[in-house]
Amino acid sequence: MKMIIDRSLLQKSAAITVFCLITILAFTQTEGQKGNSGNPYGLSAEKIKWMKEATLNQLKGCRVKGAGGTWIHTPDGVGNYKALWTRDSYYMIEYAGDLMDPDDIKASIYYLLNGQREDGCIPDRVNAAGQPVYSPGPPGKPIADNALDNGPFMAMLVCSYVNQYQDDVLFREVELQLRRGLDHTTIKESGLVYNNPNDPQCVYGFTDIIKKTGNLLFSSLLYYKANLEMYQLCKKYECGDLAVYKKRYESVRQSINELWNEDDGMFWAADIDCKQIDIWGSAYAVDVGITSDKQTIRIATYLAEHYDETVMNGQIRHLTRSEGGWNNLFKPCEKGTYQNGAYWSTPLAWMIPVYARFNPSLAKNMLEQVITDFQENGINECINDGYVKVPNFVVSATNVYSLTR
Repeated sequence: MKMIIDRSLLQKSAAITVFCLITILAFTQTEGQKGNSGNPYGLSAEKIKWMKEATLNQLKGCRVKGAGGTWIHTPDGVGNYKALWTRDSYYMIEYAGDLMDPDDIKASIYYLLNGQREDGCIPDRVNAAGQPVYSPGPPGKPIADNALDNGPFMAMLVCSYVNQYQDDVLFREVELQLRRGLDHTTIKESGLVYNNPNDPQCVYGFTDIIKKTGNLLFSSLLYYKANLEMYQLCKKYECGDLAVYKKRYESVRQSINELWNEDDGMFWAADIDCKQIDIWGSAYAVDVGITSDKQTIRIATYLAEHYDETVMNGQIRHLTRSEGGWNNLFKPCEKGTYQNGAYWSTPLAWMIPVYARFNPSLAKNMLEQVITDFQENGINECINDGYVKVPNFVVSATNVYSLTR
């Protein structure tokens, strides 16, 4: 019998094989760089030192006295915001917890949890007067009732602190509160986080003015990571309901491909409003370990191929330039600005490692460029040509700092 060979399949198989070899080589080169300089991206000692000192200065400058004399870390390094944000606090602790006072972190955890609503909703932030606010937007004019990432970020914040400082006493004390915060998250039958288009809430906080609806990518990934980490700590400390946490994170793992865009090799941000390729979220899916090997390769390939469309001075947009802006917003936002097309440092903590899988020199250049931009133009929330928003943005510093250790 004569065997019929599909040449297109052979070509695809060869391409994947070549890419895997490139990935292995990239990993080997990166490990070699780590041995030479102490940093996995081969940064100079000067850049490493500068980034650590700059991050310390931002963390020091953002501390303000809150209610009861509690020191809280605000989003900007000059203390203008006068509130403790849940998601910003998580990023600071996760990516620069080694530079923070554990007593300050612990106090912040109680400060946020004291604002938990009776229905379990975790605050978006708690201001310096100790008043909780549950939705992004001004307190008197919130964008929605709440943000769907509040509960997952609070759980991850505590897990990050506990993992770094081994505070099992605190974890046992607040585990049920964290569980109630996760219970408040709106979940579809599939297990994915769902935003009702008829009554939309805010989604992932760094896209809080973007009205994504239906099944959500980034919020589901946060929910997955939060439940997985809660499961791991409950198992370690023999507390909580392991079955509940496991069912939740496994459901997300099994259903996340409902948002997979096979044609482009990336994930959709949502499946009703804003069904658009999610640059940050697709890389985050790799970071949390939910993607298959094939998906990881395709995402890394897409990011490298669209580098010029997404990166400026080492910082990155939510969407490609050709995509333009999001197709549904809670409030107007000019294209090319803020969450609708500006370039951010926040996602670099999980995105640069994905670039490094494909091309370590590209990842190194990206990291060097963002630090150089910080040195020359300040550490900002987001940038574009002739545009800067929120100077001294602490999360930009902490998330980039994590890549220099």
